[in-house]
Amino acid sequence: MIHAAIAVVLSLVLQAQTPVAGSRPDFSGRWTDVSAAPAQAGQARQAAPGGRAGAPPATTGGRGDMGSGWMTPFTITQTATHLTVEYAFFSRGDMQPPLKHVFALNGSETQNTYTMGRGPQVQVTSASWDGDKLILKTRHTFSDPSTNKPMTMDVIQTLSLESPTTLVVETARSGVLGGQPTSTKVTYQKN
Repeated sequence: MIHAAIAVVLSLVLQAQTPVAGSRPDFSGRWTDVSAAPAQAGQARQAAPGGRAGAPPATTGGRGDMGSGWMTPFTITQTATHLTVEYAFFSRGDMQPPLKHVFALNGSETQNTYTMGRGPQVQVTSASWDGDKLILKTRHTFSDPSTNKPMTMDVIQTLSLESPTTLVVETARSGVLGGQPTSTKVTYQKN
């Protein structure tokens, strides 16, 4: 009887330490880059080279790099089957809806297409889990501006939670148009 009681207690202890199958972190929330400088009310944005005044900057927040590639703040909605990232990309005067990226969490490829600049840009993404980290592998397809030939760029974003209110996105980009591969790590706070 003592051995049976010890076996039951040991079984309960082991079950408490083993994560529940299918239990994944929930990245849902509205996230802001903690290194981004707040914009001044009424402050006009300068046009980036090749851009136009009033358009969002080419970087995220006050960063000098591309950050995660998502404008800050952004909102993540997560269900058992999909992760959706949404953020404002266009200025109010453009009267365009926020950009919305939808990713299937079962490993299948999802396609998001956006019309920007000189035509449609296609993004094909597959999501996979590495423990508590979500890895989004995206292939961007677009036209070379000088030759109009199709080109691709690969981006890998790794999402992890340092705490329930702190999201880290590590992003690796392949080189494109003669550029070198890059990588960034950005920390976001839930608000």
